[in-house]
Amino acid sequence: MTRYVFFSGKGGVGKTTMASATAIHYAMESKKTLIVTTDPASNLADVFEQEIGHKITPIKGMDNLRAMEIEPDAATREYKERIIGPFREIMPEDVIASLEENLSGPCTTEMASFDRFIDFMEGDEYDVIVFDTAPTGHTIRLLELPVDWSKHIEESAKGTGQTCLGPVQTIQDSKEKYDRATAVLKDPERTNFIFVMRPEALSLYETIRASRELKTIGIDSGEIVINGILPENVCEIDFFRKKYESQQKVINEAKNAIKKPARKMLLRDNEIKGIGALKDVADELFGGKRTAGFSKSELQACFDLVIDMPDVQRLWLPKRGTKALFFTGKGGVGKTTISCIASVYASQKGFKTLLVTTDPAAHIGEVLDVKVSSEPVQVMENLHAVIVDQEAAFREYKEKVLNDARGKYSDDMVAAMEEELNSPCTEEMAAFDKFIQFIEGRDYDVVVFDTAPTGHTLRLLDLPFDYAKQVEMMVSGDELKEAAQNRFREIINILRDRERTVFNLVLYPESTPILESYRAMLDLKDAGIETRLVVANMILPDGVAVNDFFRNRRAMQMKHLKEIRDRFHLPVMGFPLLDVEPRGLDVLRQSLLLIG
Repeated sequence: MTRYVFFSGKGGVGKTTMASATAIHYAMESKKTLIVTTDPASNLADVFEQEIGHKITPIKGMDNLRAMEIEPDAATREYKERIIGPFREIMPEDVIASLEENLSGPCTTEMASFDRFIDFMEGDEYDVIVFDTAPTGHTIRLLELPVDWSKHIEESAKGTGQTCLGPVQTIQDSKEKYDRATAVLKDPERTNFIFVMRPEALSLYETIRASRELKTIGIDSGEIVINGILPENVCEIDFFRKKYESQQKVINEAKNAIKKPARKMLLRDNEIKGIGALKDVADELFGGKRTAGFSKSELQACFDLVIDMPDVQRLWLPKRGTKALFFTGKGGVGKTTISCIASVYASQKGFKTLLVTTDPAAHIGEVLDVKVSSEPVQVMENLHAVIVDQEAAFREYKEKVLNDARGKYSDDMVAAMEEELNSPCTEEMAAFDKFIQFIEGRDYDVVVFDTAPTGHTLRLLDLPFDYAKQVEMMVSGDELKEAAQNRFREIINILRDRERTVFNLVLYPESTPILESYRAMLDLKDAGIETRLVVANMILPDGVAVNDFFRNRRAMQMKHLKEIRDRFHLPVMGFPLLDVEPRGLDVLRQSLLLIG
């Protein structure tokens, strides 16, 4: 039987690299292997240095290895045709039109990607399937869906027979498939969950939290990979000795807190891309063999790049009304830290500021050293923070819709609405509704959005456009529908208004974050949204590159900083790597000295 290996963890910890190296390991053992990414902002093609896309693709230079990137739009088209296709020849045109309308809602996209993911757990063509998943919060959501959808289909079949995706009979076959998938996910003989983490306190915190959440749905994680450990022999100066000792402390804490096997991966002096580099990682991951040596040629490429500090006062502070600041980028680039710094900056300038996180694996509370919940809490003078909690948003949204319906419609109609609202799709809509409430609000001068990693942020920002189109398809003349359409149009206008909204891309100077951020900038541009600033984070200070290892890494960063300037044609704000984890208001205030 096919074995499944899932890689999960906080954004930026190296999941794709570890998953790719694991897939290569099994392929080299003559096992027919497939690696699949469920991340909507996949970097799989970048790591393997070849095109992959929404099709099973042979990996060049590797026998027995195939790869696929699940693309939400392509999965949606396939899913809709799979449901509607069998009815085209036997059903009247008005019934087909009704089915197509039911499947035109934004929730179909989530369902389609999920359904495609489940398909891979049905066949026996491969010996091993490796799943490179989206960052933790979205992975937990993905793994909860088989249970949620199976339950929703079962309950709907007992009631009206309607779901948000149409009649139960059109998706009834899916229930058995989801039940089988749930059983496989819970079977440790067939499924192994590996959490990848960095030797950092926040990464450990998220690993522990995610592991506990998996247990609540009956899934027990198998082991952890601690990635990016500083080699002790290159940490001769205080700056890196301090970081090394901090990492070792977290490694010991992980050993005590997580009673699972742990593999350790040392930080490299260059980027990991291509089959050769991935084979080296596989050797270290599975055999403990580390390829020695430095990339001497990189030493010749090292040069200093002067970055002019942009006018953040003009960009981040409001002139009229409320200003929204969005920070997005690949997982692990420091979006939360930069968002917190921007929030403290605006509040200290005297503007009433709200920091909002839309990341389901949010940790702004840990960075601010304040307990943050689904209701705004005060962090300091002029600064509040809040989490868009999906479950709390779902309860609030459901009650709001039902309260509006009671008295206007019959009891049977309200009961039918409640049944449909119990769909897992409603959770996404509820979180989105909460998100746009903060954009619409006028209670704050500045609202800073610490977003989920790129792919999920773009999905969130697509929703006003998707819902506006869906409303246009509905029967005109209804006041409620007209109000909803006007609301979505106003949100779109706010997102496109340079004076009211500023989009900031956060990255660190390596090729994968740069490519992902550049694609995000183009996607935003297609929607009429202009990116205004690039924040290059975790730059090695010149004075700490005292040996070949760190000179190589700094040379690599300098080369990529030039690429950022040449490729994006945007103001670039540089933030240095700190020798401590950025936690607490004191550290954040000190960071403000870097931006004035």
